[in-house]
Amino acid sequence: MFRKKRRSSVNAGEAASTTTKPKKSRSTGRQPKESDPQETNESVFDVFLREAGVTLKHGDTSNEIAVDQIVFQKRIQKQLQKSPRYPGIIEEFITGLDSYIENHDRFRNLLLPCVPRVSDGDLSSGSSFQESLLRMLLGIEMLQTLIVNTLLEKLPEFMFEGSGDGALSIPRLIINQLKWLDRVVDTKELAAKLMELVSVAPLEVQRDIITSLPEILEDSQHNDIAKELNSLLQQNSQLTVPILDALSSLNLTSSLLTEVRGGVMATLAAVQLEDLPVVVKFILHSVSASDVSEVVCNLRKKLELEQCVLPPALQASQSRMKSKSAVVSATAQAAGSGQDSVALILDCIKSAVRFQKTISEAWLKAIESVEEVEDHKVLDLLLLFILHSNNANQSRRGAERVLKVKVKTGLIQEALLQKTFRDYAQVMRGYFPSILALAQSLLRSPDPCVVPFGGHMYRHSFTAFDSYCRQEVVGSLVTHVCSGVGREVDVALELLCSLVTEKPSEMAQYAVFVKGILDYMDNLTPQQIRRLFHLLSRLAFGQQQQGSHIQVSHIQIRPIASAFSFSPSCTQTSFLLRFSPQDDLHIVIRKQLSSTVPKYKRIGIIGAVMIVGSMGASRAKANEAQNGSLSKETFRQVTALLELVKSSSESSPEATALYYDELANLILSSSLDPQVQSMIGDSVQDDFQNDYVVDVELEITGSFPFPARVMYNLDNEKSEGSIAINLLPLLTKDIQNKGEQQNQTKKAHRRVSPLCLAPLFRLLRLSQERQHQGDLGEIDGLLDCPLILTDMEVVEKTESLSKAEREFLCSLLFYTINWFREVINGFCRLKETEMKMKVMTRLQNITYLQTLLERALAGAPGYVPPVANFDNDSTDGSVPGVSPPVNKTKKDVTGKKRKASGKNPSESFCQSEEATEADETQQDQPEKDKEKETRPGVSLASYRHFFRELDMELLSVLQCGLLSRSLLDSELHTNVREEVVLGPAELVFLLEDMLRKLDFSLAAAPAKRAPFLKVRADKSVGFSHLQQRSAKDIASFCVQLLPALCSHLENCHNHFQILLSENNGVVDGPATDVQEHQLMSSGYQLLLQVLNTTLSWSGFSQPGQRSLLKKALGVLAGRLKEGAAEMSMEQLVKDSFHYLLNFRSTMPNLSTALCLSQLLSTVSEKGGGSAAYREQTASLARHFLSQAWVTANGERERGNKFNEALHTLLSIYLDHVDDVLKAVEEIAGEGITELLNVSKDESSASWPTLSRQTFLVFYKVLMAELEKAVRKIPAGKMSDSSEAQSEKLLTWNLAVRDFHILVNLVKVFDSRPVLNVCLKYGRLFLESFLKLGMPILDYSFKRHKVDVQSLLKTFQLSTRQLHHMCGHSKIHQDTSLTNHVPALKKSLELFVYRVKAMLMLNNCQEAFWIGNLKNRNLKGEEILTQREEESGEEDDDDDNEEGQPAPLPQQQSEDEAQESDSEEITKCSRMEEDITDDSE
Repeated sequence: MFRKKRRSSVNAGEAASTTTKPKKSRSTGRQPKESDPQETNESVFDVFLREAGVTLKHGDTSNEIAVDQIVFQKRIQKQLQKSPRYPGIIEEFITGLDSYIENHDRFRNLLLPCVPRVSDGDLSSGSSFQESLLRMLLGIEMLQTLIVNTLLEKLPEFMFEGSGDGALSIPRLIINQLKWLDRVVDTKELAAKLMELVSVAPLEVQRDIITSLPEILEDSQHNDIAKELNSLLQQNSQLTVPILDALSSLNLTSSLLTEVRGGVMATLAAVQLEDLPVVVKFILHSVSASDVSEVVCNLRKKLELEQCVLPPALQASQSRMKSKSAVVSATAQAAGSGQDSVALILDCIKSAVRFQKTISEAWLKAIESVEEVEDHKVLDLLLLFILHSNNANQSRRGAERVLKVKVKTGLIQEALLQKTFRDYAQVMRGYFPSILALAQSLLRSPDPCVVPFGGHMYRHSFTAFDSYCRQEVVGSLVTHVCSGVGREVDVALELLCSLVTEKPSEMAQYAVFVKGILDYMDNLTPQQIRRLFHLLSRLAFGQQQQGSHIQVSHIQIRPIASAFSFSPSCTQTSFLLRFSPQDDLHIVIRKQLSSTVPKYKRIGIIGAVMIVGSMGASRAKANEAQNGSLSKETFRQVTALLELVKSSSESSPEATALYYDELANLILSSSLDPQVQSMIGDSVQDDFQNDYVVDVELEITGSFPFPARVMYNLDNEKSEGSIAINLLPLLTKDIQNKGEQQNQTKKAHRRVSPLCLAPLFRLLRLSQERQHQGDLGEIDGLLDCPLILTDMEVVEKTESLSKAEREFLCSLLFYTINWFREVINGFCRLKETEMKMKVMTRLQNITYLQTLLERALAGAPGYVPPVANFDNDSTDGSVPGVSPPVNKTKKDVTGKKRKASGKNPSESFCQSEEATEADETQQDQPEKDKEKETRPGVSLASYRHFFRELDMELLSVLQCGLLSRSLLDSELHTNVREEVVLGPAELVFLLEDMLRKLDFSLAAAPAKRAPFLKVRADKSVGFSHLQQRSAKDIASFCVQLLPALCSHLENCHNHFQILLSENNGVVDGPATDVQEHQLMSSGYQLLLQVLNTTLSWSGFSQPGQRSLLKKALGVLAGRLKEGAAEMSMEQLVKDSFHYLLNFRSTMPNLSTALCLSQLLSTVSEKGGGSAAYREQTASLARHFLSQAWVTANGERERGNKFNEALHTLLSIYLDHVDDVLKAVEEIAGEGITELLNVSKDESSASWPTLSRQTFLVFYKVLMAELEKAVRKIPAGKMSDSSEAQSEKLLTWNLAVRDFHILVNLVKVFDSRPVLNVCLKYGRLFLESFLKLGMPILDYSFKRHKVDVQSLLKTFQLSTRQLHHMCGHSKIHQDTSLTNHVPALKKSLELFVYRVKAMLMLNNCQEAFWIGNLKNRNLKGEEILTQREEESGEEDDDDDNEEGQPAPLPQQQSEDEAQESDSEEITKCSRMEEDITDDSE
């Protein structure tokens, strides 16, 4: 439309001129017109312009044009062409132009747009916008070259004239005249002149010319000009931006573009920071799919953001953010980020990643290919955030996956993250949503190695970003806490606590978010509740402000205030309607303490004690009135709160015991003010002495179920004032009080319960330690003081006791054991030899009393023991896993161990008892008599929750060597010096506890959400103290114990080595003590399990723990040779492996041998799991599998535990062996064949562990490992070479042959478990063959026809047997077997059609024929019931129709022909055989 309109104006102008010109020509002719320039001295230039419709103006007035610019150009061209002096008139015209533009103002006017001429108030016929006069003249082709030369010659005059503010740049105006011309007459010459001009022009003019080149030159010149620009780029880095802008707009060939990009990449290191965004943008936008990976990899290597100096504005903004807590608006940050060159670089990368999928994948591959920690850059983390912020799901998942892998392998560490946040916080602010999402994903990961990194991301985000981001971080952490996933909750609470410690004032703003967790306390464990109240109390009492504390009396008169909402924005105008955070906590605590529900009362006690810890914490500086100590008001509040908790829990012994335990934990974990510490210590000491301690000399009066007797006194010297623990009378009175309270309706008063004995002693001991800097001299009498119990002979008479008496006896034993456990907890840290000996004796008392308890529990079915751990739901009375306790021994590893420990108590224990008073010596004879008896007992594994927790420090007893003490002989009255060692029973006792602790803390299972409407047993019961220590601390403690553990391991090895030598190499010789053998075997196995659990800790893979791992391996390697400290990691692993390998000759049973194999496998993984280690591990497992395992009684090992160990050991062997298929064939072909030829009770000669009792174990492992092995065979490809196809085909031949052997074994071993295994793994094997094996047959059929035929022939026999098994399952209607049938028959049908497709692919479709396969049983006999139904019914597809492909066999035996059903006949003209199988 616009073009047509302009054409109409031209026609009108021409019409007007034709109406006037004839008149002039008739009157005056054309001569007068040509003589006008001479007569008026006007140049041709002026005359032609005026006649064409342009009026030249002077000064600042723009030139006027009366006609359209197209009309103007046609008039000028016509005038020049019709002139008699043509073509000389062109030179005159240009000369006139030159003379006219000598005046700079005139020249400027010619460069500026013309304005339409207005006459008589009417608009001109032209359009409202007109080009400049020179640009219109450039549109005339005959004038273009001359005018271009004129302009380019004129340009140098204005090169060095600076354009002031608002002034026009003449060089830029000249260059603009050349842009977007309809046609360039001589583009090559123009390009040459422009490049010549660039070589001499100043920087600004150079930039203008270069950026205008794509708009001036035609496409034919783009490649040539690009080469010149590329060379110019290498010479002058100041022109980087304009050159790259120009190159981006040029149409270049791919080869030239690659060359140009290479040149740009070479100059990347020298490019200025502000130019980097343009360079990166050019590189990424010019990349092609073929070379994107190489380009991105090179760009990542050369792009060094760490060396970029950030602009001062960014540094200033960051310093302001760090120095003051004022909120910086997000818009201000975004503006500062937009000016930052680093942000612009990332924006360029983000743009490229968003619109080009190949670039996104290339960045992921580039980051993923980095294999060294030092090679990772800040750019890598920033790019992962960019990729995650991309909308594409694949990019998000890829970034998350790469980050997890890098963090897990230790290649991206917290130091790099910290550097990124420190130096590029403002840049990263734009990617905060991605950072938050990645942190959430890492924190929720089941892999414990990546969880801490997610915590670091949260912490740095809170520290570096603004208030909005901080709020989001706190909200996300609160969401984690409320998720219900144990590990996720623990990490989130730990992060919140660390943020409160590091940034208390900032976290105080978000206290309302944290307080919301109180609504979800039902889902939190006791340890998590402790952390929560520690967090809330730090927020409330961390900063002591004036008037912040509130008296407890105020809470008492306002109990209803807990229903109010507390908004931090309200003003403090009403004291009754606004409460501080301290008020909120007091209200919540008081509400929980007053609850009658034990669960909520426990929460109140835990919370109150944590508040006491924050209020009564010692202060290093004098923030309070009295030189840093608490003020009187604060001390009064702490005292009042403690009294409130004590009074609220005094009616419940469980609540009181929990209060004692929590207060003890507080004293142990925090530093209380000396006033508070002294007050607690004095109160506890008085309570303990008044409630539980009596004088031994006083007569014991009262009515008790059993005769009272002073027992277990270790004090050899009788002295006045000897004390005893009044246990039996207290237990009797406590049971009576319970009966009385059940009959009373009034409120129960405080009663002294033996339930609080151990907790109160623990609190007393820790108070004394803290007050006296570890000295327990004031209470050391409690270590050797006796207890008022009864004669333990009563345990042998449980059959004659009533139910109440039996339960009383069991409770008495539980309380006694728990007292001793708490006593050794308290005194195990003492260094005096005498104290160590007493601790050892108490340990022996525990092992002996546990054997008595096992027998007592056997006579008290349904008995529920007294609670020993009070911070869990077991205090409610319902304890999972206790009833019936006898059945729990099935899976207990230590049943026999505990039984044996009572049958052979240490001699030192007996002799120490002889040294006591005369009435106590009578108990030793029954103990010796019990050693000779074997009585049934209940395993204590189900009752572990009812024992007090042992501290980690008690395990230091394992370090004890030979100890000595003086014993007073009662007859000779002389000092006898006796050496005592840690007995086998005590060693097993300590190792069992250590292994349970390590399994809980170091071998934690992946985090799982609690199932809906299903209550899971709390596995943390009994580990309250352990939970307060980090996994790193526990691992470090175990590494310190490694020398002692190795010594015990060597002692066990030496014991069995001597035993074998004495018995001439057999275990069940006459010199073997059965009980001692069981104990030493258990200790041997436990030592190996402890070492394996310690070295398997996933934390060793973290970068900061490599030194700890090296130290642990150094201990093992140091036992073999000295100088382990200077060894490399590889050498340490090698020596540790060889050290442990030396124990292989003294394995007492298969379970211990399995533990050694697992430990060796764990150690080898630390060295990368090289082939040498794998070979030695496989050889060792083969050695153990080829060994006949006999117990100390001479019987062959058997049972569920033996089968489980055999299953795992066989799996280890097949996992580490080089050729799995060959190993499977060896076991199935040789071992099982030998088994078939021996009697029922004998085993295979080459595999002694293979018997008819263990056949199912072997069969299941062989089938599972065979299926796993074929899944690792690469799928066939058309591009595979002949050798590769032959190798894969041979592998499948071996696998199919092994499968055929295993499937045929069901004809002999036809039990239901064997059939179940065969059906399950048979289907999996068949599916793997269809997916991975058939493609190989597709491409190998023509080259390896015979091999393919043989493979299918063998596999067909196996599938036929599977078909028979399906029929067998339906006949017997066994649901456990028929569940596998539908899927298996579907796979069998797919196999038929897949073989047909293979034949069609190779043009052999006529060689396929399908027949009906009759149903048969496992022995090949036809199912008669179906034959009778065939006459009246159609064959059921699920029962009696199965297609089986049968490629031509070269030969078939008669036995196979008899077992075959109706086989398909395969006829192929290319095959020279034509054999039809027999059908029955």
